[in-house]
Amino acid sequence: MPQAKDVITRRREKIEALKAEGVELFPNDFKISHTVADIKSAIEAGDEQITDGRVVVSSAGRIMALNRFGKSAFIRFRDRSGQMQAYIRQDRVGEDAYAFFKKLDIGDFIGITGTVFATKTGEWTLLADEFRLLAKSHLPLPEKFHGLKDPEKRYRQRYLDLIMNPEVRDVFTRRSLLIREIRDFLLARDYLEVETPMMQPIAGGADARPFKTHHNALEMDLYLRIAPELYLKRLVAGGFERVFEINRSFRNEGVSTRHNPEFTMLEFYQAYATYKELMDLTEQMFKQVAEAVTGSTTVSYQGKEIDFGGRWRRMTLFEALESIGGLAPDLLKDRAGLMDFAVSRGVSVDRTKDADIGIGKLITKVFDHLVEPELVQPTFITGYPVEVSPLSRRSSSDPEITERFELFVAGKEIANGFSELNDPVDQKARFARQVESRDTENDEVQMDEDYITALEYGMPPTAGEGVGIDRLVMLLTDSASIRDVILFPHLKPAEKI
Repeated sequence: MPQAKDVITRRREKIEALKAEGVELFPNDFKISHTVADIKSAIEAGDEQITDGRVVVSSAGRIMALNRFGKSAFIRFRDRSGQMQAYIRQDRVGEDAYAFFKKLDIGDFIGITGTVFATKTGEWTLLADEFRLLAKSHLPLPEKFHGLKDPEKRYRQRYLDLIMNPEVRDVFTRRSLLIREIRDFLLARDYLEVETPMMQPIAGGADARPFKTHHNALEMDLYLRIAPELYLKRLVAGGFERVFEINRSFRNEGVSTRHNPEFTMLEFYQAYATYKELMDLTEQMFKQVAEAVTGSTTVSYQGKEIDFGGRWRRMTLFEALESIGGLAPDLLKDRAGLMDFAVSRGVSVDRTKDADIGIGKLITKVFDHLVEPELVQPTFITGYPVEVSPLSRRSSSDPEITERFELFVAGKEIANGFSELNDPVDQKARFARQVESRDTENDEVQMDEDYITALEYGMPPTAGEGVGIDRLVMLLTDSASIRDVILFPHLKPAEKI
């Protein structure tokens, strides 16, 4: 720590000395003609004007490495497109300029104008005719051999993480590509991208605890949305037959490697479609996105090969419980027996606290514990109980289950979709049951009367789906934690780093 303080002290003394000399530490008039990628692309394309040094280029970036050799120096500088070597020689830039160059540090931003040549080792290098300091770094970067490895510091100071770890930059570049590919996929199928409120008077669209706030001018409480679902379906009722939103949602619940209080979802709705058609659409979309982001429909995730190509497995919830969870079929209608089975298998249920839990909720708890972790390859699970699917259409063949699916990959739920309930009477009754059964863990459940009114005006047969963007990014970038794919994840307060 004392050594670090000494480095910072010396750097700040240097800054004050430069100021005293009248050096502008933060100019804003340097113009770039080529990025690092532009230069390398021209070289790879065999552009002789570049490789023969006939074209003068101007490039800029952060100094990441610096090696001085008397009257010359090699640096490595990085811009948004990559990293490149540059060569600074006193006899080329001038004695005064080189004396100034010796005052620069790793972490400073530099602009370089010159020509390209190949060193004796064959590395293409930018030979400086002149250079400019573009921004002075007050603090030193982490020591290069140890880098920035501490996860807490990486998440809290993401800017340092991005500077020091190129693979992290790649994760977020691919995240952006993934979202763009999803948007293009849906737009090509005549979906309309929309925006719905992030502050809502009623917390609805999912069973989760919301964040609550207050609007002073309107003198009313509002909730950060836990899902955009009910607003998007209002739009379907209003005549927008295919809509989607890539949205930020908020849930005031636990934090884990899979959960962040603020997260990104894709929700889309299609009139005159069923949940089966959305399963087909989801397969197509994921295959296209995987290939665009990784170059293949087969990806490696935490040591497991995930194959998005081919036909995905489809099973009912009950089939999965029997074949994977080892549940005897007769227990699916025997609540007491199912409770005994759940307790014996270590499912997180309590005979006393969960005495009133419905058999549908108990079934899904058993599924979550015993089956979900085993679903490594893309698998659609269908036929969820009505009790745990308050917005889903009942199955025509079995009124106790719904036309709903969940998609699981690598033991994680990635998507949830269903044929929408568009019967206002049935929907109001289900909302009423939710309100009656609300508990202290989620006492904000309310009846959304305006949504019921929208259904009363009529909503066409519709299917809708939500996809967890963060979890999908985790899969396609081989990231173990959701914090690795969110630029600024929420963390507990900490002492100043």
